[in-house]
Amino acid sequence: MPIIDTHCHAGGNWFEPIEVLEFQMDRCGVDAAVLIQHGGTYDNTYLFEEATKRGDRFKVAVLIDPESDNPLGDLTKEAERGAAGVRLYPGQQFKTSHPHDIWKKAGELGLVVTSLGGAEGFASDEFKAMLDACPDTPVVIEHLVGVGITDPPYTLYESALECAERPNTTIKVPGLGEITPRPPRLLPEFRFDDVPPLFEMAKEAFGAQRMMWGSDFPPSAGREGYQNTLEGVRNHPAFADGDDIEWVLGKTAARVWGFDNLD
Repeated sequence: MPIIDTHCHAGGNWFEPIEVLEFQMDRCGVDAAVLIQHGGTYDNTYLFEEATKRGDRFKVAVLIDPESDNPLGDLTKEAERGAAGVRLYPGQQFKTSHPHDIWKKAGELGLVVTSLGGAEGFASDEFKAMLDACPDTPVVIEHLVGVGITDPPYTLYESALECAERPNTTIKVPGLGEITPRPPRLLPEFRFDDVPPLFEMAKEAFGAQRMMWGSDFPPSAGREGYQNTLEGVRNHPAFADGDDIEWVLGKTAARVWGFDNLD
């Protein structure tokens, strides 16, 4: 079963160089990954150069400068450079283009929109209207709609999960450290206590075939560590049925991001 990490960062300025990510991937049996450009960096050269050195193992999701005089042209150029996706935010504004134009253009160029935000933004009527206006643009919602560590009732989370009613949407499933407080004592075995039912709720909304694992490396290293982001998802009872875990760990990502080289 191929394993694809759909959310990791690498950089020559912030975070860690790609070699550190590769070490963790090799150690944990991860076959491929999507490199997500980190906030405020609109020069995507490092990601392209490093991905090119490594064949088909990495896809690149770029950022476009919202202050650019020609963001649509910039997006086209990044697609021509080989971008697989672009990172956009709910409510994000561009100086010279309407946000709908950016999201629609991404779909026309064959790019995936990977969207970062909080549950409030994804639950908003404005964001849902954006999705409705761009039905041909594949949209991957990051970080389990950015719900984070939260307490019931999960009213806002449930509203954000209504994005699943749009068939062009999929969702990234993070490590348990993003949604569960770390235990006060770190015992020899990996374990989180009192894990909330957020994976189960997302599965009910999207279905396993529209869910994909994303480690959030390297920030996840400060929560539970790279391997544990994988194991926390792989061993979660929400994905124990049939081939659900194969979809969450690889098959959904291969379809959405175009990893055609993986079996």
